[in-house]
Amino acid sequence: MSACRRLFYLVKHRSLWIHLRRNVTTWSPVGAAFNTKPHRRLDLLEKNVGLFGVPELTCPAGFQLATKTALKNTEKLVEKACSCPPGAETVETFDQLSDGLCKVADLADFVKVAHPDPAFREAAEKTCMEIGTVVEKLNTNVELCKSLKNLLDDPDIVAQLDPDTRRVAELFMFDFEISGIHLDDKLRKEAVSLHVKLLDLNNEFLIGSHVPNRIAKSAIPEHLHIHFLKEGSFVQVGGLHADSPDDLVREIAYRIYLYPNADLMNCLEELLRCRYKLAKLVGYESFGHRALKGTMAKTPETVMSFLKLVVFCFLRTAKDFQMMRDMKKKINPRNSELMPWDHPYLSGVLRAERFNIEPSLYSPYLSLGACMEGLNNLFSQLYGVSLMSEHPSAGEVWNEDVRKLAVVHESEGLLGYIYCDFFHRPDKPHQDCHFTIRGGRRCQESGQYQLPVVVLMLSLPHPTKSAPTLLTPGMMENLFHEMGHAMHSMLGRTRYQHVTGATPILSICGTRCATDFAEVPSILMEYFATDYRVISQFARHYQTGQPLPESMVARLCESKKVCGAADTQLQIFYAVLDQIYHGKPQNCSTTETLKNMQQKFYGLPYTPNTAWQLRFSHLIGYGAKYYSYLMSRAVASMVWKQCFVQDPLNRDMGERYRREMLAHGGAKEPMLMVEGMLQRRPSIEDFVDALVSELNPNFETFLMDSES
Repeated sequence: MSACRRLFYLVKHRSLWIHLRRNVTTWSPVGAAFNTKPHRRLDLLEKNVGLFGVPELTCPAGFQLATKTALKNTEKLVEKACSCPPGAETVETFDQLSDGLCKVADLADFVKVAHPDPAFREAAEKTCMEIGTVVEKLNTNVELCKSLKNLLDDPDIVAQLDPDTRRVAELFMFDFEISGIHLDDKLRKEAVSLHVKLLDLNNEFLIGSHVPNRIAKSAIPEHLHIHFLKEGSFVQVGGLHADSPDDLVREIAYRIYLYPNADLMNCLEELLRCRYKLAKLVGYESFGHRALKGTMAKTPETVMSFLKLVVFCFLRTAKDFQMMRDMKKKINPRNSELMPWDHPYLSGVLRAERFNIEPSLYSPYLSLGACMEGLNNLFSQLYGVSLMSEHPSAGEVWNEDVRKLAVVHESEGLLGYIYCDFFHRPDKPHQDCHFTIRGGRRCQESGQYQLPVVVLMLSLPHPTKSAPTLLTPGMMENLFHEMGHAMHSMLGRTRYQHVTGATPILSICGTRCATDFAEVPSILMEYFATDYRVISQFARHYQTGQPLPESMVARLCESKKVCGAADTQLQIFYAVLDQIYHGKPQNCSTTETLKNMQQKFYGLPYTPNTAWQLRFSHLIGYGAKYYSYLMSRAVASMVWKQCFVQDPLNRDMGERYRREMLAHGGAKEPMLMVEGMLQRRPSIEDFVDALVSELNPNFETFLMDSES
């Protein structure tokens, strides 16, 4: 960005700062933008630019037009890819093909779950299905594959390709291979049919996993009705109410919300059968083997080896569960048996009691604006990057509460845009998440860089007349986590869209980044969020301006170790269950499998007539890869301890982190990126040790004590 343009940005946002300074004198422009309600312009003549500035999307019908245009361009690019001589142009054409489909499919994937207008959601859903079907057909297009194979089979041509182009070509070929391109016509058609069927099953399960269950009012005590949504003579149970202090509310919610739904059960079991059948059809032992090729772990066997840390966790988990039993007995002496619905609540109670970390004590220091200011300061010091608030144009955003941020580098200029959909609203998913709307790529056609666009979605409380939005420590950590994903997308400067940013939604829409590496940048941000040297730069009382005391931060950090083993044990159970579901068929129901794995890998009893797996929505996007959270945490732990713990604001280390890990997206083998950052190649045992040491810094001493 030129000096003139950077000056334009500063002048543009200065007026907002001056306007707000009369009331709040301590916030920077980005802090002020999130601590006040946005001022909407009432210019009725302002042109509707469409969602995210896409001119077709001024109305739901625009999705049909955008899809039609994308598919028309797809036909031209397929023809070009099949006719051009093998070389770098072939790979560039494939990437244009991927980019054209992704720009519509990724956007639609977000709109179908987040837009408040049902008509927009329905139109977006149709687009996802239509493009998804086309993608599956492209992945089994023999002529298209042949054009790529001609390139990769010629050593002289391959030798002329730069490393990024060669890797992207290999990744596209991998997409063909796992889709069954090598099969004969009949089997290939069967593979396409299975892919299309799985799109429907995935969607059916994803929707069904979030649908509330209901029960007659008369079936539960009348004084508990207030905890649930009423529907005539029924009450709806739409979640686990895990934070409720009432044992009975938690138990009712657990038993009703997890009560088996026969149709959804059939959907899940058919989904797992189809995944296994598809994997076998294209030459893999199981769906897990197919899904894990290209990840850091590589195979299910390696994943299960990694999850052996369960041996250690059982030693600590038993102690954690005993602490929970003692606490439950203290709270409710007549009902002290520890049950699965008690774990989240009682672990929170233990943390709060031992370290006095009542969230309401912290929240006044953690206004949303202060936290955004803290992120801005952190990114400025680590990467030379600033977050600048921009006013969206008419029709650009889907709700008036959405904030738009431009991400600007001190020398490189504008890096991309982050749309912040942070506030709770009805019908909005409660899950905090990151969506890629448009991936970055170097456009050979124009010579320009296509700027990445992402959405961060949280579910925070709205500001009030007397106070800005105040975050709990957990909310603040989640904000830092999701911003880690966003900056991974912003700081990447990949040549090809196929390997930009975070994770994919459709195979030809981009390998993007290995799933078990994609969570590393976000989890690493959690370490910054709990380091006083970082927190002290922004956490101050929204009324008095007083900084958050260091002793309170220390207590918060110490509290995280309480019941840490039990929490990790639960994640291990989920990860193992995911592996078993996606391994060879078990010849028993998914519920029976869950019951067996819960007994073996968790420690709290299975509750009869429940089917937790029907709420395990991660089975769709993370099928056979749920372990990724644990493996990414191990990598993030190693990076933090080796590179940032001495000085979390070190610019040289920030630049190295960007250069070695963030800049490449999926254009480099994930283990090579980790090796570049750590300057050594870690083993699976190193990953295990890193996670274990998180739970107990004196791990070696603990093991010796346990053995004796």
